[in-house]
Amino acid sequence: MSKIKFSGTAKRLTGGIAAVVILAVCLTVTTFALVYAAVSVENNIFRTGQVKLNLNDGVPVIQEHEFLFEPGMTVKRDFFIENDSTWDVYYRLYLDDVSGGLADVLDISVKCGDKVICSGTARELTAGNTPADDTLAPGERRYMTVYFYFPPEKGNEAQDKELSFTVCAKAVQTKNNPGKLFD
Repeated sequence: MSKIKFSGTAKRLTGGIAAVVILAVCLTVTTFALVYAAVSVENNIFRTGQVKLNLNDGVPVIQEHEFLFEPGMTVKRDFFIENDSTWDVYYRLYLDDVSGGLADVLDISVKCGDKVICSGTARELTAGNTPADDTLAPGERRYMTVYFYFPPEKGNEAQDKELSFTVCAKAVQTKNNPGKLFD
């Protein structure tokens, strides 16, 4: 039987391979520990919700050519707003796409019972000018009334004028929104 002698190079090569194997095992264990820690963090539950309003089932509050306004006349129309969201919301009612000569003539008020939600002329009741002080719970429906009043003193100057607008509602969730910020 003959004896094999390891030279200095062979010993260094064997030591280098052993070091690489040990480092690879350490890297594998460390990677597994990091992945497991990141995946198994408990009690972190995230949910998304939906913000959605039903404004009068999409039916216009007032129809085109439904009334011929005269000085001193008041028109009263009922409608509703309902929260179809998954959370409580702040809501804002406003007029959009306002045009016509009666935009600065008719006084418009929106009430919920005895509480005035907003009031002004059609041109004044824009998204930035109406309040968002009220909240609706999920599934809650509010019945409201809008009043259109033609001031008698605006008589002759408003003859043959029209008003066109879209009644709109916007909502944001109440959770984590104490400043009632819309967009």
